Amino acid sequence: MTHGGSVLALLLMLWAPTIARAQEAELPVSEVAPGIFVHIGVTALMTSENEGAIANVGFVVGDSAVAVIDTGGSVREGRQLLAAIRSHSDKPIRYVINTHAHPDHSFGNAAFVGDGTSFVGHKAMPRALAARGQFYLDGFRRTMGDALIDEVRIIPPTVLVDDTLKLDLGGRTLTLKAWPPAHSDNDLTVFDERTKTLFAGDMVFLEHIPVVDGSLKGWLRALDDIAAIPAARVVPGHGPVSAWPAALADERRYLETLAADIRALIASGKPITAAADHAAGGERPRWQLFDDYNARNATAAFSEIEWE
Repeated sequence: MTHGGSVLALLLMLWAPTIARAQEAELPVSEVAPGIFVHIGVTALMTSENEGAIANVGFVVGDSAVAVIDTGGSVREGRQLLAAIRSHSDKPIRYVINTHAHPDHSFGNAAFVGDGTSFVGHKAMPRALAARGQFYLDGFRRTMGDALIDEVRIIPPTVLVDDTLKLDLGGRTLTLKAWPPAHSDNDLTVFDERTKTLFAGDMVFLEHIPVVDGSLKGWLRALDDIAAIPAARVVPGHGPVSAWPAALADERRYLETLAADIRALIASGKPITAAADHAAGGERPRWQLFDDYNARNATAAFSEIEWE
């Protein structure tokens, strides 16, 4: 090979990742309200086949900037979301907001690292990532394989929400609310005041069984406050975009049933294994992935409620 040929081959090899990313397919999105774009994830566990694209992700376009709300379960999904954004707007992406630390909502973050982009999250999210980040990475590698894990980076927020925070996208204000422990210990919701659209993260589940990774009692306490947000529609963490606050009904029933069944089992002297086997059993036909999560929810709830 000539010297010129060697140089060309080297340049092509160096450019290949950039070319591939430039040609990344767009993540399918729907405009659910003016300037509000959402991709609905599949209701499934994270697998190599779905590449981790199981959570709802989206973006909001203001007059001067864009905010991304959750980035998906892999950097590949994050790049596809970025491609979708660029097909709808050339405005700068000023904020990447993570509704919480779980991998299906945050493992696409690395696709958005760039000058002028701030990562926003609950004040407890950095601690959650420090404590669990390696566990998430190890689990991702076992499930998804090395091909998708190589680019994933744990990227904690640099803008922290203690209670509420307003972000200005130019003629459009987003109100962020940090919640006490509920679904997780670092849940954040995002409300677009212009269209009355609520991005609820995993504070709201539809069709996909709710997952308790924070506090069942805290989640139940939060439901009335969440319902009071004056939204017209909700983008849940999982499930279809729905009318508000009617979308809370199924989740409320499940969580209340789980708590009531756990208290009844404790009162009758039953062990934690009985909770895993029986609590909220009547809810099975109403939810997808019930057998994947309900026993874990019941065990966590038993441990929380046992000493009240």
